[in-house]
Amino acid sequence: MPPTNSLSDMKIALFGTSKPEACRQIQSILASLPHVKCVDGTQSIEGVDMALSIGGDGTFLRTAACVGEAGVPILGINAGRLGFLTDMQLEEAASVLPQMLTDHLYSVEDRALLRLSIPECKQQYPQFALNEVAVLKRDVSAMVSASVYIDGALLNTYDADGLAIATPTGSTAYAMSAGGPILEPGSHCFEIVPIAPHSLTTRPLVIKDGVTIDVKVKSRNNLYLVAVDGLPVHLTTEYTLHLCRAAHNIRVVRRPDHTFFDTLRQKLMWGAGGINN
Repeated sequence: MPPTNSLSDMKIALFGTSKPEACRQIQSILASLPHVKCVDGTQSIEGVDMALSIGGDGTFLRTAACVGEAGVPILGINAGRLGFLTDMQLEEAASVLPQMLTDHLYSVEDRALLRLSIPECKQQYPQFALNEVAVLKRDVSAMVSASVYIDGALLNTYDADGLAIATPTGSTAYAMSAGGPILEPGSHCFEIVPIAPHSLTTRPLVIKDGVTIDVKVKSRNNLYLVAVDGLPVHLTTEYTLHLCRAAHNIRVVRRPDHTFFDTLRQKLMWGAGGINN
């Protein structure tokens, strides 16, 4: 997919201040490309054709938050640990990145976001989540009781340490660690995953992404925590959470020779030490 600008002035925004050495390495690679101009993405993304997220999944989520509704495609370069959201390892960049950018050898995927609204809440809170919105207890000795409504109909009241509502992209994050299923990123669905539920019969549930989800929380001390892609918001039980699919997507750059299933095999080490055909 060609950039919005002409080849003579392809503009790329860099994100990844927590990995300065990795950023310098990428800047050096890009400096050798005569048709590419680099800018600091934390300053401005105006007129940018692509954003490079240099780090791990946390850096990618912060990049997505900065890009917001601008529609700038994001390429993740893993200089962190697991890096499920990234499509390239740092050590591959010198050999792969120049050809990708010069010959436009990449595709762009749309990833769904969750939109969070908390009516009458006066404090600032993140409105969009690429991975998940998690409801969590604040008292270490007590659970929360989260009643979930789908399009106004009661689904269940979850007595648990918390509840994760995740996108397909977020299915390999917190939701997976809580026992939720892995969803293919293009799936038109969300998942609701209880975290350490009190009842053994309480299981994760996959729902279509065209619904509205309301969450009403009770707790012993009338306090609870909401984490939006890991960013915490401290709330009292007077507030109800409203969630739905956002009107915009995050656009993710993918290499043509690398699929989501490749990522699963590599990151989760499927088949490692086993019998291969």
